[in-house]
Amino acid sequence: MRMLDIILKKKEGKTLTEEELRFFITGYVKGEIPDYQVSSLLMAICFQGMNKEEIATLTELMEYSGETIDLTSIKGIKVDKHSTGGVGDKTSMVLGPLVASCGVKLAKMSGRGLGHTGGTLDKLESIPGMSISLTKERFIDQVNKIGMSIIGQTATIVPADKKLYALRDVTGTVESIPLIASSIMSKKLASGSDTILLDVKFGSGAFMKDLDSARELARTMVEIGDSLSRDTRAILTDMNQPLGCAIGNNLEVIEAVNTLKGKGPQDLVELCVKAGAIMLEQAKVCSRSNAEELLKNKIENGEAFEKLCQFVEAQGGDISYLKNTEKFEKSRHIDKVIATKEGYVKEINALGIGEAAMKLGAGRATKEDTIDMTAGIILHKKVGDYVKKGESLCELHTNVDNYKQIVKEIEESFKLTDQKIVVPSIIYETVE
Repeated sequence: MRMLDIILKKKEGKTLTEEELRFFITGYVKGEIPDYQVSSLLMAICFQGMNKEEIATLTELMEYSGETIDLTSIKGIKVDKHSTGGVGDKTSMVLGPLVASCGVKLAKMSGRGLGHTGGTLDKLESIPGMSISLTKERFIDQVNKIGMSIIGQTATIVPADKKLYALRDVTGTVESIPLIASSIMSKKLASGSDTILLDVKFGSGAFMKDLDSARELARTMVEIGDSLSRDTRAILTDMNQPLGCAIGNNLEVIEAVNTLKGKGPQDLVELCVKAGAIMLEQAKVCSRSNAEELLKNKIENGEAFEKLCQFVEAQGGDISYLKNTEKFEKSRHIDKVIATKEGYVKEINALGIGEAAMKLGAGRATKEDTIDMTAGIILHKKVGDYVKKGESLCELHTNVDNYKQIVKEIEESFKLTDQKIVVPSIIYETVE
């Protein structure tokens, strides 16, 4: 078998067999197939696509290209969730403790942020002492004892994806639904959970800019999970404005704490309660109709916040920062962005806000960049709110001295109108 023949076959739009895909993945991981040939195949896949069987086979071969996590020693059904990334997306810090407080076992591996999207690991590490690197034994023991753990992905999981993603990033082959779906699902499947809930975001601040693309990606990933006997469901969520009000690492931790104490922004609460209800149904704890009430009760009675404290303390974090969020270090510069006219907020460009937060120090432009945990933006107005001239649109936090140009970029991200705005639900639809 030759890699050249596989490239030519896909170039002509033909279906690749399991043997051909195995030859490609195994050879590439071993270093036997050069980057230039793999780049050519990836481009052929971008143009010609893959059918359901090809995508499922590719995903499974990637899943088993390295170590997989065996979670069978954790009692009960293990749940996991994955977000395709967005601006202000602190969902895992709220949703994890929320479902764990209902008796569900959440064993989650997360990633870091790059560009305008924040990573869960970076946010957690803004809590002093918090460790996201645990041994497999300690990870499993913690989930058994307190119901949840969130750690970083180990280097030995899905090495095929690490190599392929690095190549896709520099060859213009990132935006291919078969390649995106197999990348995400191979990591989720290798992580060992019994059920997977996918939060696929669409809009200006999301990877998928339009609803149709997000729906296709969601359906593709659900089909992969189903074909490999894993209960997989997806929700399509709106990222045409930032999620919640806080963008930036310790600012988002503070918002997650406030949400679990019953003082969260409406869109974040709605997302976490509705997503949590699906996860409880997947874990066979209760029906979805009863689950929302149970989750709301766990916030009201303080058990969800207490579970967050247990989780952070188990991983070395200083929970005094959660119990008194004023302890978090603050930026040197805290400044308001003032409205120059009045009207209803029609749109908040999530991409613009995310990129501004990155420039303030809250994100990475490259993997080597250091994040300023104190930096970010707190929205004072959301879509649908009425703004008077002179009112604060948002507040920026930064240690960057020359930040006035960034203020202008933030101003331009807010679009106002004279007409009242009907605010859509954060969850557009569910794919099951």
